[in-house]
Amino acid sequence: MAAETPVEVLVNPTAWAGRRVLVTGHTGFKGGWLSLWLHHVGAKVTGLALDPPTDPSFFAQTSLGELVRHEIVDVRDEAATEHLIAEVRPEIVFHLAAQPLVRYSYDHPVETYATNVMGTVHVLEACRKSDSVKAAVCITSDKCYENREWVWPYRESDPMGGHDPYSSSKGAAELVISAYRRSYPDGPLIASVRAGNVIGGGDWAPDRLVPDIVRAMLRGEPVQVRNPGSVRPWQHVLEALGGYLLIAERLLDGDRQVATAFNFGPSDDDTQPVSWIGDRMLDAWGGGEWTKPEGAQPHEAALLRLECSKARGELGWRPRFRLQDALDKVVEWHKLVANGGDARAISLAQIDDYMARGSVSRAGT
Repeated sequence: MAAETPVEVLVNPTAWAGRRVLVTGHTGFKGGWLSLWLHHVGAKVTGLALDPPTDPSFFAQTSLGELVRHEIVDVRDEAATEHLIAEVRPEIVFHLAAQPLVRYSYDHPVETYATNVMGTVHVLEACRKSDSVKAAVCITSDKCYENREWVWPYRESDPMGGHDPYSSSKGAAELVISAYRRSYPDGPLIASVRAGNVIGGGDWAPDRLVPDIVRAMLRGEPVQVRNPGSVRPWQHVLEALGGYLLIAERLLDGDRQVATAFNFGPSDDDTQPVSWIGDRMLDAWGGGEWTKPEGAQPHEAALLRLECSKARGELGWRPRFRLQDALDKVVEWHKLVANGGDARAISLAQIDDYMARGSVSRAGT
């Protein structure tokens, strides 16, 4: 069996110092954490997005607009997207701008497809036309797979699909990414990344379990849990973002091996049902209860797991938080902020803690 040797820290600050980076969707939850992390390691970050989708928002709570160049541009606008990328001349683009909600997609399918599919086309086309962009990391979703509700975890080679507009739009976006990668081999190196359900401080999105729990706890109300038996690959947002940054560093070095698709999810023995999440978060908060609402609910997958051996084997990536640790980080963030703490300082402390949790290992001979 091959030995494993630590070869580098999780994120190499020298790889990012002074690097021109464009993040689409920087006003969102994941995009905000990524932009803050990139700025923290010295990158010159430009953000392209709509206004923050929630109030409050991670973007506003951390005053992220003071740290990055903040541009309001809709990825559905091809000309505006191309113009900004041509002006900023980024070396790498992280594409996170999306309509990210399953339930919202049932009511707004056209917006969902226009943003998630054509928005991806517009970003990749602008990257292809740019003479500065060396690489792009496109963030899709674990829901891009044709979910057969089976017990086996999904691999990167499994078919794309999706029951609802959101999920199918992410599957379609993956097909777009693959087509650009294969059709334009002399263009920027392109990777796609498919993460599980990410959680973390500052996520205020509606109709998501952890933000719903946080809002209920802050109000002192019972938590409404729609599907207590559903299983998802929950993980802290920094776990996924750490993987994205590892891939980006390799792409910027010209490594075509990682210009492909990667799953990022928790350890196989650390996936839990919704009811477990609710119980543990309430315990960490100090009490409360959850209830199941009455009435029919829109379809949501009951079982979804990701096979992440590719990221482990080719990148040396592995989770650093157990799920309970991740939930504790979420509760810690929201309790501190609710009590007047500085959201940016709290977030940076969690980033530093995560980066200090050991080196990346790659398989050796």
